[in-house]
Amino acid sequence: MSYQVSEVSGAAIVALTGDVDLQTSPTVRQKLLETLEKHKRVVVDLSAVDYIDSSGVASLVEAFQVSRKKGSSFALASVSAAAMRVLSLARLDKVFTIHPSVEAALAPQG
Repeated sequence: MSYQVSEVSGAAIVALTGDVDLQTSPTVRQKLLETLEKHKRVVVDLSAVDYIDSSGVASLVEAFQVSRKKGSSFALASVSAAAMRVLSLARLDKVFTIHPSVEAALAPQG
């Protein structure tokens, strides 16, 4: 697993690549929480995630909960088929804001 954080129009884009599993999810959790400390708007690009397990999903859920407490915006974008399968099984596709692309996530809302 690797990650890259970039900033576009004041929003942080956290692009995850590879497997988000028990071994890598602590890094994902830490990076997401650090990013939420610095930005009011965070988009997680999951287009290159090949596999995500329950610990990876837990990291996303925790970041989502922290963002809500802070009044920040937290969304997922370009969710890979593998990741979407797991999110759908857990019914989290109804909880997270999910955009078809990073560009759509960054578009003005409303």
